[in-house]
Amino acid sequence: MHIGNWLGAIRNWVALQDQYEALYCIVDQHAITGPYDASTLAERTREMAIGLLAAGVDPARSVLFVQSHVPQHATLAWLLTTIAPLGELERMTQYKDKAGRVESIPAGLLCYPVLMAADILLYRADRVPVGEDQVQHLELAREIARRWNGHFSPDAPFFPEPEPILTKAKRIVGLDGQAKMSKSLGNTIGVTEGPEEIWEKLRPAMTDPARKTRKDPGTPEVCNIYALHRHFSPPDTVEHVAVQCRTAGWGCLDCKRVLADNMTVALAPLRERSLELAAHPDEVAEILGDGAETARHRAADTMAEVTERMGFLAEAQ
Repeated sequence: MHIGNWLGAIRNWVALQDQYEALYCIVDQHAITGPYDASTLAERTREMAIGLLAAGVDPARSVLFVQSHVPQHATLAWLLTTIAPLGELERMTQYKDKAGRVESIPAGLLCYPVLMAADILLYRADRVPVGEDQVQHLELAREIARRWNGHFSPDAPFFPEPEPILTKAKRIVGLDGQAKMSKSLGNTIGVTEGPEEIWEKLRPAMTDPARKTRKDPGTPEVCNIYALHRHFSPPDTVEHVAVQCRTAGWGCLDCKRVLADNMTVALAPLRERSLELAAHPDEVAEILGDGAETARHRAADTMAEVTERMGFLAEAQ
């Protein structure tokens, strides 16, 4: 988990536990749609679970599970591919962006939004907390729900058309100052990284390109470091940073040093809780096991209706 995940999504997920019946899924099957190291997938999945729990996802108030532990996700995704419009899949912005970076495009990359639709519709969710970049995918999920209902449940729609719940931090720019913060681009800071690691990543990060020397004044609104201050520093510090930038009172390294210190303080509770959970892997495994069991029961109920309405032969009891 990196700070972009935390700011853009996970803090919102934690708050939503008090307002909704919430299910949170660690999507390891989505993670394999691009090149990945199979030897680290399980550990990365476990680390994400630990990060979510440390951030405040509470198994007493929500359901936390791993996608591959609920086989109905993949089953429903295949059924939905039979009605998903190919043209819409090819128009997905993320697909076009990622497909342009590879020589051979895997079909899984194209069908990624169908699996996302299955993740949502399997639990008949009517609200989905998403980032700005996922709104297009969610609209496709709504279209797939409409098409499926039209074909197989025309009298009374079975699948709801899910609505987005957007966060205030809709798009967190990476340390390169250009693209969205993304592990695949290497422009992130992990929420469990220590003070030295945070500083080593912030030190070379992109700032206002107009500040070529320490004496050059800058425009804080175009500087990504200033944007991060607004998430991690107190309001009076944010105001002071802006003044120091505009007047060249500080150099960029001074600004980054203050940010690193404030980021370390803000992330310290997550780091401490993560270390505690990592020392008790059986506790984490039990939480994920209980969550998967709950999710499988709900998913089974949905799939029983789906397969009956789609005309499949029922399995003998």
